[in-house]
Amino acid sequence: MAVESPPLDQLAQALVALGCPAEKSAEMAAQLDKRAHQLAAEKGRTYEAALAHLLGLMRQGWAAQERGAS
Repeated sequence: MAVESPPLDQLAQALVALGCPAEKSAEMAAQLDKRAHQLAAEKGRTYEAALAHLLGLMRQGWAAQERGAS
């Protein structure tokens, strides 16, 4: 059974809230959605678990980037 992805605009909004530049959020949301589906298939995870993992990695990356810029 295929898992329904969240709407890309909602995912883009979540990315902005995590620190993604707004002008890149739509493109990054599409890439993130695609990669979460790939990761779920490769690792035998649920789409939701794969997406949560990827969002966590992105949040950590943006937090580290902000700390380095200050």
